[in-house]
Amino acid sequence: MEFIEAPSPNFDERRVLPDILVLHYTGMQTGEAALERLRDPEAKVSSHYLVEEDGRIFRLVPEERRAWHAGRGAWQGTDDVNSASIGIEIVNPGHEFGYRPFPEPQMASVVALVADIRSRWTIPDSRIIGHSDMAPTRKDDPGELFPWKRLAGEGHGLWFEPAAERVKALGAPLQPGDEGLGVLVLRSGLHRLGYPIAPGGEYDAETAKTVTAFQRHWRQHRVDGIADGETRARLVGLLQLASVESVTGVLD
Repeated sequence: MEFIEAPSPNFDERRVLPDILVLHYTGMQTGEAALERLRDPEAKVSSHYLVEEDGRIFRLVPEERRAWHAGRGAWQGTDDVNSASIGIEIVNPGHEFGYRPFPEPQMASVVALVADIRSRWTIPDSRIIGHSDMAPTRKDDPGELFPWKRLAGEGHGLWFEPAAERVKALGAPLQPGDEGLGVLVLRSGLHRLGYPIAPGGEYDAETAKTVTAFQRHWRQHRVDGIADGETRARLVGLLQLASVESVTGVLD
């Protein structure tokens, strides 16, 4: 692949080999401003790559090093996500500055870059995530307009489309203030998939934000923090796919 070299000083040594891929949007008004910030030693933030809207890919930090892109959060029990991940910043103004769809040249480059990275590192589909997945109470990116379904269709990440009868079988929606077995099962499922939420408890603000993050990734046409039948059916299906992937990985 062709990269534009734009070294950032904001990195240090890894503690483990990378096995997570975290996708972000820049959330700034221009790609130029984002690139400047990611290379500013005072900002103390970076990523391994930045993908412009026209498809250009900037390489900021060597993959062997720990870029400072993830911050506080966790996925599947990994809490030093920076050490365990490769970060890709995707130029988009984000929800604060006029969130918009990701252009085709940009997405083509993202897909190719993800494939290129995975040719060097063992990164399971269940560990290809958004910033909001590992930090659901803090982050919204890359958001509900990012085409996760397309990325999964290209072989990178998990995706599940539930049948209508499966959605209906799960009954009434769960929402803030609810308690009981259904909420316990929901929180447990989100935890098992990878979200940093404890298995037990009620449908509190943390649950709603975690459900919202889940919907931004896997149920994008309705993002409201309410766990309706479709949201829960998608969660169940994704857990099954992740389980199969885990078993296959062990056998391989």
